[in-house]
Amino acid sequence: MTTTLTRPESGTDRSERHRLSVVGGLAALSLDAMASVAYGPEAIVIVLAVAGGAGLGFTVPVTLAIAVLLGVLTLSYRQVIAAFPDGGGAYGVSRTYLGRRASLVAAASLIIDYVLNVAVSVAAGVAALTSAFPGLLPYTLWLCLGVLALVTGVNLRGIAESARVFVVPTVIYVGAILTVVVAGLLRSGPAAAVVAPEPAQNLQTVGILLLLKAFANGCAALTGVEAIANAVPSFRKPRVRRAQHAEIALGGLLGVMLLGIAVLIGKFGIHPVDGVTVLSQVTTAALGDGFGFYLVQFSTVVLLALAANTSFGGLPVLAQLLARHNKLPHVFALRAERQVYRHGVGFLAITAALLLVITDGDMNTLVPLFAIGVFVGFTLSQVGMVRHWRRTRPSGWRGKATLNGFGALLTGAAAIVVTTTKFGEGGWLIVVALPLLVAAMEWVERSYRRIGERLELGLTPAPPRPHRSLVIVPVHTVSRLTRDALAAALSLGDHVEAVHVVHPGDGEAARDFVADWEKWHPEVTLVQLHDERRRLGEPLVEHLRTVGDRHVFVLIAEVEPERWWQRILQNQRGGVLARALRRRSDAVVCRMRFRLTTGHARAVRHDDRPPHPAPVGDTSDTGDSPAGR
Repeated sequence: MTTTLTRPESGTDRSERHRLSVVGGLAALSLDAMASVAYGPEAIVIVLAVAGGAGLGFTVPVTLAIAVLLGVLTLSYRQVIAAFPDGGGAYGVSRTYLGRRASLVAAASLIIDYVLNVAVSVAAGVAALTSAFPGLLPYTLWLCLGVLALVTGVNLRGIAESARVFVVPTVIYVGAILTVVVAGLLRSGPAAAVVAPEPAQNLQTVGILLLLKAFANGCAALTGVEAIANAVPSFRKPRVRRAQHAEIALGGLLGVMLLGIAVLIGKFGIHPVDGVTVLSQVTTAALGDGFGFYLVQFSTVVLLALAANTSFGGLPVLAQLLARHNKLPHVFALRAERQVYRHGVGFLAITAALLLVITDGDMNTLVPLFAIGVFVGFTLSQVGMVRHWRRTRPSGWRGKATLNGFGALLTGAAAIVVTTTKFGEGGWLIVVALPLLVAAMEWVERSYRRIGERLELGLTPAPPRPHRSLVIVPVHTVSRLTRDALAAALSLGDHVEAVHVVHPGDGEAARDFVADWEKWHPEVTLVQLHDERRRLGEPLVEHLRTVGDRHVFVLIAEVEPERWWQRILQNQRGGVLARALRRRSDAVVCRMRFRLTTGHARAVRHDDRPPHPAPVGDTSDTGDSPAGR
């Protein structure tokens, strides 16, 4: 008989299963950029409309300029992915080629943008929902927090899981927008009447400042382009190639959708109308007001709400990279099952929730803060890539450096214009928050450097040698718990002391305890400490100062209750004693758990005196106790 053994799935195979494919990368990391089609063209039109029809005529040229910048960024981040396969995007580029301070600015700008993206995306999705159903308006904040909780819960199951959940809404949304573009281009006239423009008043002339402001507003559609480069480690092998394909697919789809909508805006004479979005007007003109219209609107609402997922895919990976470089607490580098950086996900959810609570879920309050930080990261990334090409000088490096230099010029100008135009609308908060976040990361880095110096990290230590050791066990009664604690202590060190603290009024109980101890005769030294102030940990701390240079362990034995509700019976003095020892001594504190289970043998008493049970919790005499009465 032949037995066939199946090879168990290796850890590497399981790890790859929880990573992203190209389509999954688009669904998990590109929703922010995809959803920007809903508000990017409208942001351009709102600015140009102040110049009337003459201004609206520049919608396509401004959008074309944004599409050119999108192409530059897409090609640049494709190069960044190859040069920095560990992720980090603008942070990785800046750290290598622009120095520590520039890298911290890039990292801070990305963190701020990721948090704001979550808050804005959730608020925008809920705003679209409450516009369709006004009765839900009083529940705006709760709806925002509910959507945030949903997206957070999905991402705690893993980025691949979130991609599987969000891929269908993404496909429906992209298909719906492309259908609008194609149908609109094929029509000679609108399928349904669009809202007539109101008489124009106080028209402005079309000038360079107006065009720059429209360009800066429309650049909000580019947020999220960097997310794939930040999260390269989240892709399946070959990671670089899959991430590059996802980046190119994102740039191509986003460019086609933005330009298509812009052309239709000009073709059908779309203009801003209160209460009606530009996208809905374009959809009405292209598809009419039937089923297709509602499909586009509903898919847009869903994707706006889910666009927060881009941040959940990008920030945790960036945070773990910063933690590895000692810029953030190391807890952000911990990775759970399914490749989830749960602390990064939790930080993002909590900070976004605080923003939503502070602004009461109002999208208009959050939007002025949006997209300022990301252009700082864009610019630093482009400048860093110019230095990359000049240093490495591969074939065709001059053309690549020129492309990145042109991109840096465009994104730098956009950063200045966006910051200037939105400074008074709340953008000043970002200008203040950015250096504060940089200062916080520098403080974390200095703290880790001091810790490393004290631990002599990077140096070869002297060979370990045994030290004389002393194990101290706080005791109060003669019991099985005391026996097990002393047995464990005898295994830890070459000298063991049982320490019994006596307070005023405990004289009789202390004498009874000594009598029990002498009858038991455990062959362990008993030390009695007298304290007149009825303190908890201080008498033992003061005793430790008298033991010399020996290596000291303090073993605190505690009862682990059989039922969870029995914890209310514990005196918690073991925890108080442990905190005092850790704060005020160099002793190694060990807390031994004694599990209460049915079937334990009862200890044999040494006389007929009534028992004096120790308070449930530990063996230590660390304060008032009914056992001493």
